[in-house]
Amino acid sequence: MEKFIFGYLMSLFFISSNIYSQSSNLSAKEIVAKADQKLRGKSNKAEISMEIIRPSWKREMSLKSWSKGEDFSLVLITAPAKDKGTVSLKRENELWNWMPSIERTIKISPSMMSQSWMGSDFTNDDLLKQSSIVLDYNHEIVGEEKIDELDCYKIKLIPKEDAAVVWGKILMWVSKEGFHQLKTEFYDEDEILINRMLGKEIRQMGDREIITKMIMIPVEDEGHKTVITYHKIEFDISLNDNFFSMQNMKRVR
Repeated sequence: MEKFIFGYLMSLFFISSNIYSQSSNLSAKEIVAKADQKLRGKSNKAEISMEIIRPSWKREMSLKSWSKGEDFSLVLITAPAKDKGTVSLKRENELWNWMPSIERTIKISPSMMSQSWMGSDFTNDDLLKQSSIVLDYNHEIVGEEKIDELDCYKIKLIPKEDAAVVWGKILMWVSKEGFHQLKTEFYDEDEILINRMLGKEIRQMGDREIITKMIMIPVEDEGHKTVITYHKIEFDISLNDNFFSMQNMKRVR
């Protein structure tokens, strides 16, 4: 009986060690890709709230978003009334805003990607993801740390020479279990820390566990932060490329 118990325990140890070994053998790029794919899927549709917090005021917005792969994304503001119907669209390498209040479509130039999206602490690039954290950066595991009691890989991302990206360096903490992006630091070209993003409230949504709250904090602006909360998300849904068209910007609901 003792031999059986010992053999059983050794089997469990071997299995758990093998699982860890498979995880630890992943490259930095593979870990970042898994974290990115966790929230993206092949396609998705989400209902989101955004709270912009300042020392003397708060502002809330309700959003719907759709994305397909890395080439297509669309974000629709559904509330408050003054912003309702505003749409941001990414289609391959082109980015646009539809402003119903002035009935104009405005093209977002590459120089505008680092600018604030709708007055929040997220940039146009954060929301529309023109740049890819997988394709546009070189990746290196630089350490291991605990974030919220979870063991994480600490990964450094440096942009490739020909990549048109907003950030000069990114540090990312990705959990070993579940590949959740729990903390991310964004640095400018002089390696000065600009923004820190925290991932909170891991919950089951659809067929996977994901981070459902993202908090973006500009480090030099005390009392400033923006909180994005996912209330509903569906992954790997059927979306035609034509859904992400300039014509649809004016009629999507």
